[in-house]
Order: sequence, then structure tokens, then C-alpha cells
Amino acid sequence: MPEIIADTSPLQYLFQVELLNLLQVLYGHITIPEAVSEELAQGRARSLRVPDPASFSWMQIRHISGPDMLPATPGLGRGERAVLDLALKTPDSLVLLDDALARRHAKLAGVAFTGTLGVLLKAKQSGFLDAVTPVLDQLEVLRFRLDPTTRAAVLRLAGESAD
Repeated sequence: MPEIIADTSPLQYLFQVELLNLLQVLYGHITIPEAVSEELAQGRARSLRVPDPASFSWMQIRHISGPDMLPATPGLGRGERAVLDLALKTPDSLVLLDDALARRHAKLAGVAFTGTLGVLLKAKQSGFLDAVTPVLDQLEVLRFRLDPTTRAAVLRLAGESAD
């Protein structure tokens, strides 16, 4: 199984909809760069409901050493840069990213990725989630960016589409 490297957003949203355990069920353990752990700590300091990776035995916080593998990429946050850099240093890894720009850079760099929606689909297809629709509804309340076309595609893939 590839090493799973998570960015802040999938951790935050899965935690907020009380489905963070899906990561352990589907992937065993995940790796989080220090920058992502720091972003989560900043969120907790601002009273946001985000997980503390140190309280989950199946999450490993990793320090990234050596030179950056990622060329200068304006618009990416520290966590996204760290996730992509670690992925480039970890052959055959899979990154969990939601940010469109970060996903574009992952694709250009040949890094395999999925995101919160991909985790939900995999959980449904694996029998660990009964329905995706109510989770998408919760995510939208939490201001997860989900355009109608993407929502329809996810529901179609989950076998929950009306058409």
C-alpha cells in the first residue's frame, strides 16, 4: 500500500463530519508533514474544530529534510507545499488534497492524489459508508467548496444519482 500523505483540508472536513476514522479504516495510517500539523494547531488555537494529529496513533507527523523538490509555486499554502514536497520525496505515495491549485501541481508533478470526496467514494464502495448524500450536505453547511457539477458526478459514482 502506498504511503498516504494528508493535507489540512481533508483532515479538517472529515473530522468535522465525524468521519476521520475512515482514513484509518481505508489506509491504515497516514503521514502528515509538520507544516500541516502546525496549520491544524493554529486552527485549534483559533477555536476551530480540527483534529490534533498527536492524539491519533495512526497519524505520523514527519519532518521534511533536504532541499525542496517542488519548484516555486505561488498561491500554494505551507501545508500544500509540504505535502507535495514530501510526496515527491516518497515514491508511490498518494496525497490527500482538496485545493484545486495544489491538485493541478500534483498532476503536473506526476503525484497521485485524491481528496475528501475521493475518500468518501472509496468508503462507500468499500462498504464503510452507507450513503454519500448526507455527508455532502454536511460538507456544504461547513462551506466545503462543491460545485453542482462535481456534486452530481460524485453522487453518480456513489450510485446515489436520481438520473
